[in-house]
Amino acid sequence: MRNDPAWAQACAIPRSKKQERAQAFSTLRKKYRFSEYEMHEYTKQARVSWIADHIDSTMAQTLATRAYQAANRVCVGKAKRVRFRSKGRGIDSVEGKRNDTGMHFVLDPNAGDGGFLIWNAEVIPAIIDWLDPVVQHGMRHRMKYVRLVRRKASSPQAQGTDKDGNRYYVQLVLEGRAFVKPRHEEVGKDIIGLDIGPSTLAMVPREGKADLVTFCEEVAPDTRKKRRLQRKMDRQRRANNPENYDEKGRVKKGRLRWKESKRYKATRRQHANTERKLAAHRKSLHGNLAHRIAQIGTTITLEKTSFKAWQKQYGRSIGLRAPGVFIVHLTRIVAKTGGTLYEVPASSTKLSQYCHQCRQYHKKPLSQRWHKCPCSFGPVQRDLYSAFLLAYLEPEQTIPSVNQHVWEGAEPRLRAVMEDLQQRANEGQHLPRSMGVVARRKSGAARARARRLESPAYPRQELVSPSGEIGNGG
Repeated sequence: MRNDPAWAQACAIPRSKKQERAQAFSTLRKKYRFSEYEMHEYTKQARVSWIADHIDSTMAQTLATRAYQAANRVCVGKAKRVRFRSKGRGIDSVEGKRNDTGMHFVLDPNAGDGGFLIWNAEVIPAIIDWLDPVVQHGMRHRMKYVRLVRRKASSPQAQGTDKDGNRYYVQLVLEGRAFVKPRHEEVGKDIIGLDIGPSTLAMVPREGKADLVTFCEEVAPDTRKKRRLQRKMDRQRRANNPENYDEKGRVKKGRLRWKESKRYKATRRQHANTERKLAAHRKSLHGNLAHRIAQIGTTITLEKTSFKAWQKQYGRSIGLRAPGVFIVHLTRIVAKTGGTLYEVPASSTKLSQYCHQCRQYHKKPLSQRWHKCPCSFGPVQRDLYSAFLLAYLEPEQTIPSVNQHVWEGAEPRLRAVMEDLQQRANEGQHLPRSMGVVARRKSGAARARARRLESPAYPRQELVSPSGEIGNGG
């Protein structure tokens, strides 16, 4: 379809002509039968032989939908290639479309509130924690369909695993609203501006306390241990497959067959278990921060950011902090509480370059972490100031509605945040460089290293004598 000359002609149509452009692409899709329902028709021919004994028609349609979505991402330019699952790895989840045919889940009242997953001739009992309030809330709603998930355990000897070290979970997709814990029922009514960075988050509400925090500050991976495991896996891989490397130790080109020893699999499982625990801890911290924001307010404004672009420049920080995953989590919580999250384009607002006092835009490099305008406004921390402007940016507007009275009420809150961060830095706590805070040295201390720039300080009021002369404040 993409090699057809009509594809290039459709791409040449200006984006302003939306209907004409959409019609051109729709015609091409119909011509080459590239659609989700055509994939569903293909499953009728592919579901034969032994596959038909395990995969029913509804499950085959869901698999076809996943295949179409992967291919469509490549078609529209959101992905470079389709990732195929190997025969050895297989797929880690299957699901149906209804709970009355194929793979489905039933509750048997005669078995003492027991639940069973029924898949063809298999009837598998499920372990259910009925004391969990989330389970109690969910079981009161109608089941739509069932998903079976396979996850790796820490080792094959772990409780509830099969011979390959896998655990299996049943996920029930239900109607209704998700369970809300009692401590999360109360949400705030304030309007919040968020400025997100690769490793920091500036949060400024219109009335509440402002803050500048580090994403997942408690996540501290053991980099030395991780590096040792990676080096060990590389040595084991080379020892098991010497024919796959050339005389310089580089991997040969082409399709290669890799042999994996039991010790290599154990090392890989240990490394995967470490990363799994790290991801679970990060997810928990994301949830705590998202609920903390929701308790202040559920009307949130932030700049639309390309996290894929950040991955190229701040790969290690993005991989550890995962700000994009946090935004997805925050969006889900805000929607669940009935709030609104606005994403404004940074190309049109340019709030990190805007000064509300002179109403002008002044470009500054990313290394400049403090906003100080030629009109004598500032200094103020750059991320906090952007979040402050976002809090007063109305929807469909590009310039925030900020006057001097509003700024006079917000400035002490922003100053208190930076004074607290400066105190923490002076006490020896490590803070990201993007915060623009540097620990100040004590007077008289030996300066063995090169002199470093100190953090800009807010203007301090000086004492004035009755005669009009300015004193030194001391």
